[in-house]
Amino acid sequence: MTRVLIADDEPHLAHYLRDQLLALWPGLEIVGMARNGIEAAAAIADLEPDLAFLDIQMPGLSGLEVAQGIEGRTRVVFVTAFDEYALQAFEHAALDYVLKPVTTARLAKTVARLRAAPPGAEPGAGLARVLHQLTAPPPGPRLRYILAGQGATTANLDVAQVRFFHADDKYTVVSSTRGEHLIRTPITELVAQLDPERFWQVHRSTIINRAWLEGTRRDEASRLFVRMRGHDGELPVSRAFVHLFKAM
Repeated sequence: MTRVLIADDEPHLAHYLRDQLLALWPGLEIVGMARNGIEAAAAIADLEPDLAFLDIQMPGLSGLEVAQGIEGRTRVVFVTAFDEYALQAFEHAALDYVLKPVTTARLAKTVARLRAAPPGAEPGAGLARVLHQLTAPPPGPRLRYILAGQGATTANLDVAQVRFFHADDKYTVVSSTRGEHLIRTPITELVAQLDPERFWQVHRSTIINRAWLEGTRRDEASRLFVRMRGHDGELPVSRAFVHLFKAM
C-alpha cells in the first residue's frame, strides 16, 4: 500500500486532492494532512510516507524548503500555481508537479507516472539543483569574514575557521575553531554569500565547510551523516544533497 501525505494551507484544495487521489489510486492510504510547512516537515519525519504532495506556497516553510529537509525516501510532488520559471525547472529535472487549479485529468497523468516509477526511486542531483535554483537569492560578493556574537562579545571570524553553520530557532549557530557563535543571517542567505566550491549545503538547516569534512556514515536506514574535524557528533544530510557525496 502506498502511503501519502498532503500539505496545503487551503483546506478545500487539500480535501479535493485527497478525494481525487483516493478515487484514482485504489489501495492508496492518506496518512496525514498538514496545514503548513512546519506541520508537513514534522509529519514527514514522523510518518515517513512514500509520497508527499507539497503546496509550494505555505506558511512557516514553503514546499521547496520542506523538500530540502527530507532525510528519508519520501518522494515529493509539488503542487503549484502557474509559474513558468518554476515549471521549466521541474520539467528539466523530471520532477513531479501538479498545476493549480488541480484537474482530474492532470492528476491522473501524475498518478500514472508515480505508479510506474520503480520502488524506492530517489531524485538524485535534479532535486537539489532545482531547490537551490528556486530558493537561493541572487549571489553577491563572497563572504570572507563574519561578525558573530558569543555572550556579550562579538568576534570577527574568518570563514576559513568555520566548520559548519546550523540553523537554530531564531539564530544560525557558527561552529568554528574559536567555539560556537551566533548570527542572525538565515541559511538561505548564507548559501548565496559563501563560495560554493568550499561550502556545501547538506540540509535545509546546515552548511558545511568541505575543508573540515572528516568522513561520512550511513545508518541502518541508509540515511547519510557527516563528521566534521574538531566537532563531536554527526550532522544529517538530507536526501536532496546526498549526491554531493557519491564520489566518497
